[in-house]
Amino acid sequence: MTPEALRAELRALLGESAILERDSDAAAYLTDWRGRYHGRCLAVALPRSTAHVAQLVGWCASRAVPVVPQGGNTGLVGGATPDAAGSALLLSTRRLDRIRAIDPANDTLTAEAGCVLQRVQEAAAQQGRLFPLSLAAQGSCTIGGNLATNAGGTQVLRYGNARDLTLGLEVVLPDGSVWDGLRGLRKDNTGYDLKQLFIGSEGTLGVITAATFKLHALPRARVVCLLALPDLAAALRLLERARSAAGPALTAFELMSRACVDLVVQGPPPRRPPFAAAHPWLALVEWSDHEDAAHAAQQCERLCAGAIEAGVADDAVLSQSLADAAALWSLREAIPEAQARQGGNVKHDISVPISAVADFVGETDAALAELSPELRPLVFGHLGDGNLHYNVATQPGIAPQHAFELEAAINDLVFAAVDRHGGALSAEHGIGQLRRERLARTQSPVARAMMQSIKTALDPRGIMNPGKLI
Repeated sequence: MTPEALRAELRALLGESAILERDSDAAAYLTDWRGRYHGRCLAVALPRSTAHVAQLVGWCASRAVPVVPQGGNTGLVGGATPDAAGSALLLSTRRLDRIRAIDPANDTLTAEAGCVLQRVQEAAAQQGRLFPLSLAAQGSCTIGGNLATNAGGTQVLRYGNARDLTLGLEVVLPDGSVWDGLRGLRKDNTGYDLKQLFIGSEGTLGVITAATFKLHALPRARVVCLLALPDLAAALRLLERARSAAGPALTAFELMSRACVDLVVQGPPPRRPPFAAAHPWLALVEWSDHEDAAHAAQQCERLCAGAIEAGVADDAVLSQSLADAAALWSLREAIPEAQARQGGNVKHDISVPISAVADFVGETDAALAELSPELRPLVFGHLGDGNLHYNVATQPGIAPQHAFELEAAINDLVFAAVDRHGGALSAEHGIGQLRRERLARTQSPVARAMMQSIKTALDPRGIMNPGKLI
């Protein structure tokens, strides 16, 4: 069939208001958030219900039309951008945006895939509960995209990533059938845990349309402290101290290199440096308390004082209010935007065992300097779970393009170090288009065959998000 004939069938299926065909209308859906990937599509579909999604996917299966699911289009690896062929249907979940149910007694919330993450957080808070998944794009990313990439964020240390927060899923399978696995059970030992197949699958096995999540009690107090550290070895010692002192109250442990903090402080707008002296590394620690603010502050002060006395930290700042806590967090959260203002960089979202972080960074920094002294590592991330954003920019005064010209060599040395230390080339951003070939080269043959078998079993026509992940 011709593209126009296919589009006519789509209009008949969903109605003209749910189908975008003109290039000007579809443009926002066809370029990824970083502007790195650009694609074309047969049309953009905006279904309003799971039934509509099932109709669309079933129609695509009967016509051998590829399906590219997309949520908020905030991904960083090109996982939700179609290729240049123009033959795929881009299926946006943005109109699937209902909070279906909240059960405070069971501590669960059921939301549709197009719900913006921040809205899910707010819906839980209105019931006196916490939905702890939190990341920089929470005002625009959708919960379906978070599940498709198994998003992590800043509170993984205490609450786990998207996979750990999910109890059940509703998924439209590649043949158009619907699997209703929306069960709010903590214990369900009735066979394979099917939901785990789809979390982190990047839309290659089906379209997630809704999910049931765990909720948690809201903490009564939050205290944030920022500590200045002499080196990465000290950061690891501080993490050990924080875990011992706080136990489950330790919510976040974020790491920032001086180079990252300098970019944020320089602005715009310019900020006052957090400390009078410059320090090689900063650690941001959040303590969530279920007693009261005084108890939380006392425990955090004791941690900071002990770290300084032991020579683990050089200085510390503690929040005295929620506004102070937000200001300290803004230093960490502003890093990606500050990097973008500098012209971008070669990004890596890697994980290594926490015990290997210092060696990994030291070895990789040295290898980068040998490759080109005009390169500059910008390192930050979630030290508490071994997830680093090891980004590579250029030294001040050197055009950012220099880093992109060396991108292949930079990737080779970074991922070689990741392999040596038993790490993973993606911790929370996914594989998408960006890391697909790299994964194919580095994954074990057995793991690769297992993944391919699952893909073939569920999607024998190969229509779901082709060219991504596998």
